[in-house]
Amino acid sequence: LVLLDDDFASIAEAIRLGRRIYDNLRKAMSYLLAVHVPIAGLTLVPVLFGWPLLFFPVHVAFLEFIIDPACSIAFEAEREEPGTMRKPPRRPDEPLFTRGMVMLALLQGVTVLAAGLALYAGALAHGVGENVARAMTFTTLVVANIALIFTNRSWERSIIGSLATPNLALWLITGLATTCLLLAVFVPVVGELFRFAAPTATQFAIAVASGIAGVLWFEAWKFLRAR
Repeated sequence: LVLLDDDFASIAEAIRLGRRIYDNLRKAMSYLLAVHVPIAGLTLVPVLFGWPLLFFPVHVAFLEFIIDPACSIAFEAEREEPGTMRKPPRRPDEPLFTRGMVMLALLQGVTVLAAGLALYAGALAHGVGENVARAMTFTTLVVANIALIFTNRSWERSIIGSLATPNLALWLITGLATTCLLLAVFVPVVGELFRFAAPTATQFAIAVASGIAGVLWFEAWKFLRAR
């Protein structure tokens, strides 16, 4: 640690900055692990069960255009958690990613995967058509992806509580992802690239609700943990 001035308060600010960077790195890694579980599962399971393919390269590219900026920009821009400077120093041998963090991230991914699979299987069973089912399931995954970003912004506060903390990069990513999703789902020329057919308003609402439902348990866990 090199001090550039003779003010010892600089040491406290350096510690604050280091703790913020460390926490944000762990949040980004947790989100990264969680979001790739449903991507891998929704790619593999339809093949195993002989269902129509759900994902093609264009879908994965779309998702990565959300995931990469979220990890490298949105989480990096997050402010420190309340009470960061009141926490005791962490042990030097403490791993960056603990077993508990891995389990929480995997559970987040598994619940999103379950929501996506349930929606896809249900849509196919009700005969809505392969392209409509694909559009609905992809909507669920994109909404869940955005919800995972918001819920992992803070492990102490709820999504609603963290909204008071500004993060311009996060809102830009969310707005761009939402706009591109709506274009892909409801504009026929764009939808052809994704092999989508436009769902009805009810079907689209079900897909959005399924994506949000996939992360609600984590919000409940944070609430119970805080109490």
